[in-house]
Order: sequence, then structure tokens, then C-alpha cells
Amino acid sequence: MPEPKLSKLEFQIMEVLWARGETSIREIQESFPARKRPAYTTVQTTVYRMETKGVVRRVKKVGNFHLFAPYISRDAAQRRLIDELLMIFGGRPQPVMAHLIESGKLSLEDVKEAEKALKQLSAKEK
Repeated sequence: MPEPKLSKLEFQIMEVLWARGETSIREIQESFPARKRPAYTTVQTTVYRMETKGVVRRVKKVGNFHLFAPYISRDAAQRRLIDELLMIFGGRPQPVMAHLIESGKLSLEDVKEAEKALKQLSAKEK
């Protein structure tokens, strides 16, 4: 089953959950910078929708609030985003890599890591 698509806000909420583990809606909302903090009800509605999608789960009730935890891994969510990005570029990684290099967002260390991964992949295929 493919991982559900996450909106920008949902991904930001997931980042909080991946970093903190079990977290209340209030704690999630307060983790946003004050100037860009969404309303409590916005976070609440989004978390409930994420629960319906199967990306977060309620783990326990404490007093009058619930604690939520991530149900999907960061790797799974990142794979989904990368697949979507590649789809925009016709499934070809070369234009993405070229843009990253030209924009200076890919460091020499990143290139060396990519070369290392390619060598490992090549060795597996032999």
C-alpha cells in the first residue's frame, strides 16, 4: 500500500512527532515559531485527518487530551516525496540532480556520498 500524501502542514507536524515521540496537539501547536504558529483548531483538525489517513495514531489519553505518535517512518514519508518529485520530472533523476548542482544545494560531500552509493549499487549488480 502506498504511503499517503502529506501536505506541508502535515509534514511539519510529522517532524514534531518524529523528534518528540508521543505528543499532545497543544505541544505540537506550540512547537511552531510564534510568528507562523497555526491556530490550535487547525492543528487539531489536521492531526485528526492524519489519524484517518493512518499516518499518526492516538497512543493514550492523559486527563482530557490525547497523545499522538507517528505511525509512518520519516524514511517512508521522504521516499513518497522523492517519488512525487521524480514524477514531476518525468521519472528522470538527472534534471533534479542538475538543478541541485547548479543551484549550489549539493555540496562536494553530497556528491562523494552519491558516488559511494552508486559504487555499492554497482557492486551488488555484479
